[in-house]
Amino acid sequence: MTSIPTEIAVYDLDRTLTDTGSWAPFIRFWLAREAPWRVLLLPMVALGGVAYELGLLSRGQIKSWSHRWLIGPRVAEDQLRAVAADFALGFVADHALAPARAAIAADAMAGRRVVIASASHAYYVRAIAARFGVADVVATEAVRVGGDVTPALDGANCYGSAKRAALERWLAHEGLAGAVVHFTSDHHSDAPCFELALETGGSVLCANPSAKLAALAAHRGWPVALWGRIRGSLLERA
Repeated sequence: MTSIPTEIAVYDLDRTLTDTGSWAPFIRFWLAREAPWRVLLLPMVALGGVAYELGLLSRGQIKSWSHRWLIGPRVAEDQLRAVAADFALGFVADHALAPARAAIAADAMAGRRVVIASASHAYYVRAIAARFGVADVVATEAVRVGGDVTPALDGANCYGSAKRAALERWLAHEGLAGAVVHFTSDHHSDAPCFELALETGGSVLCANPSAKLAALAAHRGWPVALWGRIRGSLLERA
């Protein structure tokens, strides 16, 4: 009888496991393959970006806004899943960081259950996770209506404290409440998840840390790892 893992290794995705963000590359892939004409709607996305910078739209709202104009108001889930699978194949091949792959493999060999927790959209994060050999995903979900994916978020944008809450719900759902959590990320917004890991007696790793996370790591004595050169990316509103 297989025992339930008592240690969980949780990884952020963008710029932790990969050398760049995933949203802009996914949008480019979608536009090129499914809807080239939607590039004409980029001014609407830019308008949303201005609204975000002015504080008129939240991170979750700008995510929905961009989806609405560049992907569409309703897309068949099967279509989106197929596009995401093809996207992930090339994206992971081109942008996965070798040390990140090695870390995931080491955790799996140690018997830890590996989870990718990301603010990015679950409809393509699952495909990326599969290319890393990871089955469990906690990410931002979109509302489904009659087999279609819509721009509306199903719950909170999986960012900051909302990511910690989503991870805690996942642990409870999987019967893993109380498990030891190890957490790796590049970004200071994941401080609540770092704290969760430490509260469970787990370890933390600041991989490719942002400037603010590097400062926090220095203050808290958290370990830092540089897994590769990180690139900037457009349209990244985690």
